[in-house]
Amino acid sequence: MEYDCLIVDDEVALSQSTREYFELFGVRTAWVTDAESCLAFFKTNTTGLILLDINLGHDSGFSLCKRLRKEHDLPILFISARTSDDDVLLALGIGGDDYIPKPYSLSVLLAKVQTVLKRYRSVASDSQQNLYSFGAFTVDFEHERVTLNGEDIRLKMMEYKLLAYLVQNRNHVVSKEKLFRYVWEETFVGDNTLNVHIRRLREKIEEDPNNPLFIKTVWGKGYVFEDSSL
Repeated sequence: MEYDCLIVDDEVALSQSTREYFELFGVRTAWVTDAESCLAFFKTNTTGLILLDINLGHDSGFSLCKRLRKEHDLPILFISARTSDDDVLLALGIGGDDYIPKPYSLSVLLAKVQTVLKRYRSVASDSQQNLYSFGAFTVDFEHERVTLNGEDIRLKMMEYKLLAYLVQNRNHVVSKEKLFRYVWEETFVGDNTLNVHIRRLREKIEEDPNNPLFIKTVWGKGYVFEDSSL
């Protein structure tokens, strides 16, 4: 069966109310309470998005996320009462797309989920050119691929969208606000989420991520993709 959202959370009352609320607005939602049930879900079902808690009884949402990322390239939004910077950075660093603190507003969470679902289901490119090369890398806008010497570089959807937007606006400083609006297409995203995605991109395309040649930080303003050939 095909669902829009899968909630993985052992907090019964909150999960049930979230599921019922989502269903009222046409977001088909399934709910499981632990890691094994989540993995079993994918044997006979699909989903467009996962809401994943960190504390799952004897299980860990962190370890489950790592297992899911080996087989699934769908958005994973962490939901947790744990709000330390270490937890947020770890969640985003292992493959989470966002981190939502509990208690959350059902209406705000629904808006975020609807936005993410719309974003991941749309395939569009705002660039008029099909290919752009920088160093040994090539961005194929038509097929949404990044290659290094002809070999595919595995990027998550948001990593690709972030790189594509920076490349399309190369040599121009892009503010964080613009990245939130045009890449994430929402204003609920925090600085930590953006910073982690920038770091991941640098690790994948920069020879020295600590001294980037392409994606540079302009302190107090934003980021710039620098193309010295122009």
